[in-house]
Amino acid sequence: MFNNRRRLISLAFVLVSLLTINFAIRGIQHGRRLRARPDEPIQGWMNIGYVAHSYHVPPQVIHEALGLPPQPDRRPLARIAVDTGRTTDEVIANVMTAIQQFRGARPPDPDAPAPPPVEPRTP
Repeated sequence: MFNNRRRLISLAFVLVSLLTINFAIRGIQHGRRLRARPDEPIQGWMNIGYVAHSYHVPPQVIHEALGLPPQPDRRPLARIAVDTGRTTDEVIANVMTAIQQFRGARPPDPDAPAPPPVEPRTP
């Protein structure tokens, strides 16, 4: 009886250890995939905070590009465009230009993954 109980506890320990290792590996792989994905195209439904977080820029960069005060603004870009008398495409273009200028003014992040090589397409 004592021997069977010990085997059962050992088996349970091994099973839990394997499950823990499995979830750890899956979590690491998921994190790497998230970090390596390309930037999501900016759309009108996004707000300044979302764009700033997604593109890893301070919100002040976007506020300055749109000529807005540096206060938190939860309005989507499409609403900002309407309120400022511009088109959504103009606002998105201004935001993209500001992001590119900000990224160009800073040295690249050494921890950032390298972009995948571009393979030529064959017809």
